[in-house]
Amino acid sequence: MKNISTKISLALLAVIISSFLFIYGCGDDPELGIGPIKEVKLEASVNADLSAKGKQIFDVKCVACHKIDEKLVGPALKDVTKRRKPEWIMNMILNPEQMTKENMVAKNLFAQYLVQMTFQNVTQDEARAVLEYFRSNDK
Repeated sequence: MKNISTKISLALLAVIISSFLFIYGCGDDPELGIGPIKEVKLEASVNADLSAKGKQIFDVKCVACHKIDEKLVGPALKDVTKRRKPEWIMNMILNPEQMTKENMVAKNLFAQYLVQMTFQNVTQDEARAVLEYFRSNDK
């Protein structure tokens, strides 16, 4: 009897672990998003030069759909660095289609705004500059 109980407990544990891994993407942290960025180290103060570069990139590649202080096609981005981790922001910039398919927060944004954010052919360095621009707006 004890052996059967142990087998049932182990089977149940396996189902729970499998379900957890399925829901949370095999170990991906939903707060970090899905993409190439696993860790971002931020300085305490905003880098003004990097922020200026980020503003230039934002003005060329993002303003068709986003404003800082108001909703446009996509959400307003004021205080985005207070709502999301830096890794999530950069992964959304670099990997928007997979994010809206597999990350719950991005899925909810897609459901709310009904428009798929498109990849704007930015590098990781450019995404980091845009993040710094967002930080300068949110300080």
